[in-house]
Amino acid sequence: MSIVTAPLPGTVLALADVPDPVFAQGMVGAGAAIDPPAQVVEVVAPIAGRIVKLHPHAFAILGEDGVGVLVHLGIDTVGLNGEGFTLHAAEGDALAAGAPVVTYDVPSVIAAGLSAVVPVVILDAPADSVAQDSAAPAGTLVAATTPLLTVTR
Repeated sequence: MSIVTAPLPGTVLALADVPDPVFAQGMVGAGAAIDPPAQVVEVVAPIAGRIVKLHPHAFAILGEDGVGVLVHLGIDTVGLNGEGFTLHAAEGDALAAGAPVVTYDVPSVIAAGLSAVVPVVILDAPADSVAQDSAAPAGTLVAATTPLLTVTR
């Protein structure tokens, strides 16, 4: 069993409420989402592991137990070409849970007319192996590093 923590502060949303059908329908994987406050926030590693993919707007981290987590900062933010994101890690870095990965300028994403919602998805995991943590049900305000998801596979 693995605990995945919130990578940033905000209000927890069910993945089905993400304004993007690919995430909302679970095509990327099971998980949850966070609606961040309209301010600049630090995004941290939700698990200990190695960054296997890193873009300004998204990263994937693989834990030693084989659990992979995708954190996608906003919806359709790839088109911002890195504007509004400052990287603090590099692809291949091994990080402790809670280590800084990206500074996320939420107001700049909102000003661009995009959703700032952050899907947090467990990669390659069946939906029944991922449960939203009882400490962070939808509607809950969480801080970074608050338990968010439990992976039971």
